[in-house]
Amino acid sequence: MSEAATMTQDAAGGIGPGRLVLVVGPSGAGKDTLLRLARAASVDDPSVVFPRRVVTRESSADEDNIAVTFDEFRRAREHGDFAVHWEAHGHFYALSTGIDDDIRAGRTVVVNVSRTVISALRQTYANVVVVAVTAPPEVLAARLAARARHSDGNIAERLTRNVDEASAPADVTILNAGTADYHSRQLLRVIRNQGWQE
Repeated sequence: MSEAATMTQDAAGGIGPGRLVLVVGPSGAGKDTLLRLARAASVDDPSVVFPRRVVTRESSADEDNIAVTFDEFRRAREHGDFAVHWEAHGHFYALSTGIDDDIRAGRTVVVNVSRTVISALRQTYANVVVVAVTAPPEVLAARLAARARHSDGNIAERLTRNVDEASAPADVTILNAGTADYHSRQLLRVIRNQGWQE
């Protein structure tokens, strides 16, 4: 299924001064694992925020989303509750307008999003950093098979789905083929604006 992105029309000139760190990558790349470890390492740092996404799918051990029905999602969208929303794999995803308040307060907001929203987010926020998390194809396939989340659709289709990376280039790429601890430290360095290599 194709992905569609829609932005709330809010800011002219870009919302700041805080930073928006966008974590993107294919299904099975390990984004949620790295985000969970980075969030745990940042628990005592009030300047870093990991907002929960609103998703029309139940939460899981790996994804701590705010689960809503399609009707609840539609009503919230129509009410203007979302800073950004998109569709992927038959589900709807969104981030609440609370991220705008955090960024205006100078915090770093770290979120897992679709590549399809990067361009719109770069136009809306003043300081955006895109982190692409990826892994070799065989690793992606094994992780998706182990997850066995049937609501996400066919694994083969997900592995062959192609998003135009040239239209949404990453600032940093993490090849998540080693230990999760190591790669989460790379992500943390980006979040803390320290570069990413150790």
